[in-house]
Amino acid sequence: MKAIALAVSWTAFFLFILTLPVLTDEPAVITGTVERWRDGDTPVLVVDGELVPVRLWGLHAPEAGEPGYDEATTFMQQLVGARPLSCKLTGRMTWDRHEGTCRLGELDIAAELIRAGLGRDCPRHSGGAYRHLETAESRKLTLPGYCKD
Repeated sequence: MKAIALAVSWTAFFLFILTLPVLTDEPAVITGTVERWRDGDTPVLVVDGELVPVRLWGLHAPEAGEPGYDEATTFMQQLVGARPLSCKLTGRMTWDRHEGTCRLGELDIAAELIRAGLGRDCPRHSGGAYRHLETAESRKLTLPGYCKD
């Protein structure tokens, strides 16, 4: 019985230690290279040998099969290339993706896609943080319901 109690105690201790980063207010920052792009707002990073999909916070880019998908995805592939991205994660998940803001050096890549007219601000998630960057071209892109205020 003592062995079981000791095992439970140690398990609880290790689980507590593993959750410490989650309990802090500091968002996690990951750095990796892009293995591929699912679309213009989702790079799949290689981080310490693991594949980590990141949904770019506050950005909407066309999905596969929608007008502008190829252009947005190609733009991001060319912008980032094989250089490392640093992503500050929000701690939220959307489907299987971590949500975060990714930078190429000091460059916010979501902002660059919107400036290029290939993506839109997603105000429900961003609070309108990127709205001022939208162009006449980007405003032609359909804004999905999950982005509307």
